[in-house]
Amino acid sequence: MKARWRLKLLAALTSIFMLFATTACGAQDNRTVITVWSWEPSMKAEAQDFEKANPDIRVEIKSTSGYDNLNSAIQDGYNMPDVVQLEYYALPQYAVSGQLRDITDETQGYGDNYTPGTWSSVHMNGRAYGVPMDSGPMAFFYNDDVFQQAGVDASQIHTWNDYYEAAKKLKAIGVYIAADAGDASFYNAMIWLNGGRPFRTSGDGKTVTVNLANDAGTRGFTAFWQKMIDEDLINTQLSTWSDGWKDALASGSVASVFTGAWMPSLLLADVPGSAGLWRVAPMPTSDGSSTNSENGGSALAVLNLSRKPEAAMRFIRYVCLDQSGIAKRVDGGAFPADKATLNSNQFLSKTTVRDSRNIDVPYFGGQQFNRVLSHAAENVSVGYQYLPFEVYARGDFRATVGQSYKWSSAERAWLKAEERIQAGQTDADGKPLTPPQQPGAKIGLADGMTAWQKDIKEYGTNQGFTMQ
Repeated sequence: MKARWRLKLLAALTSIFMLFATTACGAQDNRTVITVWSWEPSMKAEAQDFEKANPDIRVEIKSTSGYDNLNSAIQDGYNMPDVVQLEYYALPQYAVSGQLRDITDETQGYGDNYTPGTWSSVHMNGRAYGVPMDSGPMAFFYNDDVFQQAGVDASQIHTWNDYYEAAKKLKAIGVYIAADAGDASFYNAMIWLNGGRPFRTSGDGKTVTVNLANDAGTRGFTAFWQKMIDEDLINTQLSTWSDGWKDALASGSVASVFTGAWMPSLLLADVPGSAGLWRVAPMPTSDGSSTNSENGGSALAVLNLSRKPEAAMRFIRYVCLDQSGIAKRVDGGAFPADKATLNSNQFLSKTTVRDSRNIDVPYFGGQQFNRVLSHAAENVSVGYQYLPFEVYARGDFRATVGQSYKWSSAERAWLKAEERIQAGQTDADGKPLTPPQQPGAKIGLADGMTAWQKDIKEYGTNQGFTMQ
């Protein structure tokens, strides 16, 4: 009897176990899972809304950023994303090396939705390798209060000469018009703005032409910026985004910034005390024309090794093309790449910037700043090409062109020390000041560009490109 009872109990337990096992199997998540690498703050919210409309797909968002991390994942062959956010300048490097899926067929007709500058930035040799997500048309952000103290109406600065004359008036009251310690992103954007086309890559991606030394647009901006530095009208000691740079903007000792249209939310976050004092104007150009360039902005792309390209493209379409997906990013402070948003009255009439507390702040004194920025996006010229190894080149900029900024700062410090000595000033102990060592032969921006070109060509040759 006991044996039979044990057998019946065992059979019952087995049935119960199998019932639970079957139920558990039925509850398994059979959705297609895609992994997205993105630094965009709103991307998790985007994924949640996308999943509601696409219940067969689950999206894993990872805030992994940095091209070294992406390179390692590709090289190792595991833990790779299906969708990756890439800055426009970096996209060609991954496209030409065969790491990105050619999505030309999947994006037929998309071009009319985007500004010419962003749409051209996701193409190589007429093929599409990404979909524009945001953009960074250049604009002139300035502290109107400081400019007025110097007697300058910054809204009337249209040419580089206007900018130069304003810089001299600002310097007379102890203010720098800008700070630049050697920023490749800024320098490239200014070359583009001036019509420069120093880099060319052949259709097959194998031949690269570098002409920094003789390109007219490059030479023109280099000469202008050298003049500004030589006359001590640019602060060459403060690196962009450093604490010192932010403090200088906050105090008004640096009065303006040439940068991308994504700047409003960052100004509010980094320089909150200046709310209401700042304004936005179109970029001044060498001849006063309305042309423009991009500084920043990014696209979403599908890695070639992804096994779920269709699901990946569905997510990209939602984020970059669907108006609800775009609106979520724009509300979070991103600057759009699509024409519909750029031309919408709600976007154009905006006079506030939303802070981290979800409070709308009239940072630009009630100005409808997006009207200026939207117009700036429309004026971006096309035809500028990035290097197929731009990530390396921008890193090398500091080691080459950056030396001229260091020389300028050292020369300026030496001159100031000499002035103190000539004036008979002493140190804290009342002893005569020791003359500092004078910097060596001048290293100008043109010298730095020559060194940069040499490094770029050597690197390209070592990577297997035919360099010209």
